[in-house]
Amino acid sequence: MKDIEIEIQARIQKSETLKIFLDNNAKFISENKQVDQYFTPAHENFVSVKPIEEWFRIREENGAFTINYKKWHYENGIGQYADEYETEVKDKEAMLKIIQALDMKPLITVDKTRKKWIYKDFEIAFDTVVGLGSFVEIEYKGEGPVDPKEKTKEMVDFLKEHDCGTIELNNGGYPMLLLFPEDAHYIKA
Repeated sequence: MKDIEIEIQARIQKSETLKIFLDNNAKFISENKQVDQYFTPAHENFVSVKPIEEWFRIREENGAFTINYKKWHYENGIGQYADEYETEVKDKEAMLKIIQALDMKPLITVDKTRKKWIYKDFEIAFDTVVGLGSFVEIEYKGEGPVDPKEKTKEMVDFLKEHDCGTIELNNGGYPMLLLFPEDAHYIKA
């Protein structure tokens, strides 16, 4: 589903059973460091709206760079899916000059190590985020139209099936948790 992202980020109580399952049943993809720089337009502060609906970032991973824009769609305060646009950047310094010329201001940098697998139509990642700790992220990577609520429920059920204990969904993303720790918004699954 090009340009649509359906995912959950969660803190889980127990991860060992899930890690063993993934090692034995899923395709290991990679373990990489990702450094994400988030920006906001000076004329439209993305973080002034709660829950935050828009993010713009530059990601560095393995010496390569991408830019990404997300526009989240919420129902009852819970993010259901996001419109997502992403492309490679050949020259990070030129991109930073463009961002500055557009009067975009830096917000926060998220520094994490991500270890990921593919299992069926899910990409499952274990993230260790500097300043936040450990999380699991599951993203739908299948094709064709799907109901975001149904896919999100399948992701939560997948975690429950693998003995993860308490599951707390992060409804704001890592930048939100770092910028506004007092407003951390976890939803018990």
